[in-house]
Amino acid sequence: MIKYLGSKRTLLPTILRVVQALPETRSVIDLFSGTSRVGHTLKGAGFQVLANDHNAYAAALAGCYVAADREVVLTDAERLIREFNQLPGKPGYFTETFCIQSRFFQPKNGARIDAIREAIEAKDLSPNLRNVLLVSLMEAADRVDSTTGVQMAYLKQWAPRASNDLMLRMPDVLPRATRGAGAAYCLDAFEAAQTLRADVAYVDPPYNQHSYLGNYHIWESLVRWDKPEVYGIACKRVDCRERQSVFNSRPRFRDALATLLQSIKAETLILSFSDEGYLSQADLDPMLASLWGGTAQVTTISLDYRRYVGAQIGIYNPAGEKVGKVSHLRNRESLYVVSRNGVSPALASLAAAHSEQPALFSV
Repeated sequence: MIKYLGSKRTLLPTILRVVQALPETRSVIDLFSGTSRVGHTLKGAGFQVLANDHNAYAAALAGCYVAADREVVLTDAERLIREFNQLPGKPGYFTETFCIQSRFFQPKNGARIDAIREAIEAKDLSPNLRNVLLVSLMEAADRVDSTTGVQMAYLKQWAPRASNDLMLRMPDVLPRATRGAGAAYCLDAFEAAQTLRADVAYVDPPYNQHSYLGNYHIWESLVRWDKPEVYGIACKRVDCRERQSVFNSRPRFRDALATLLQSIKAETLILSFSDEGYLSQADLDPMLASLWGGTAQVTTISLDYRRYVGAQIGIYNPAGEKVGKVSHLRNRESLYVVSRNGVSPALASLAAAHSEQPALFSV
């Protein structure tokens, strides 16, 4: 999957164990699906997943990894991938914007991206098959980019991978989940919370100033293919200035999260939150305990992990020059499991298994 700030790859085993520890769970809402790593893992374990994200590129990822089923799309997707891999490059909007005006990709690969994206647009494809091909292209582009992992800037010198030739691959599309077909939505989180219903809701909101749209604006333009006006050295979409998430605002965050959690239609909530977020555990505990009229029971599991790849590499200015100093290389991510009907024995056992590491776990 694509390089992504806030990816839950290291937390996936714990998230899956938590969901499996909840009794009679068949369906899960992933309210801020991002790369759909969580939804993909839960689908693979048999759960019906309803994935949502308000960014178009994330909705496409969910369409591929959650909504599309391998037995339905595989034959056509592999045929089209072979066809598109044979296309010669044809420079267009993408090449001009992200290879000439900026240096995210080498022009040879930008021209291939232009040609393949236009070919996808010209096909009359089902939504799920279209998303599989868009994700195949997005991931192929991600393998030949020249960034530290986010699209706020590009490297001053070409990354070695940027010289490789762009090549599509079949994404890891799973068979239909045993508990029901998944679905992908591109809704505002508050609308999705009011609309979608499931046994469990996984909530992983942006929890600091970092905008996912700003960090991954190239993928948004690649998926929408609306060829927008851009600004700045990074050639960001102009709507990055307007499409601001309330969850990126420190003054508005607390009330927004409280409102969202109260409106979710699920019997159990799993909130993922980092120690880099706007709220501390002391802030979150009473907010979560107040749900369902104050009857909610909250279990908290905290895990230590490495920060995103950009922090490991260092801080760069828009010209690609390394500047400043990274303050820390590790974070603590907490999973707050909020139960309406009490803590299940399986969840209690999972809690006990972590109790030998008191610095990382609390109930």
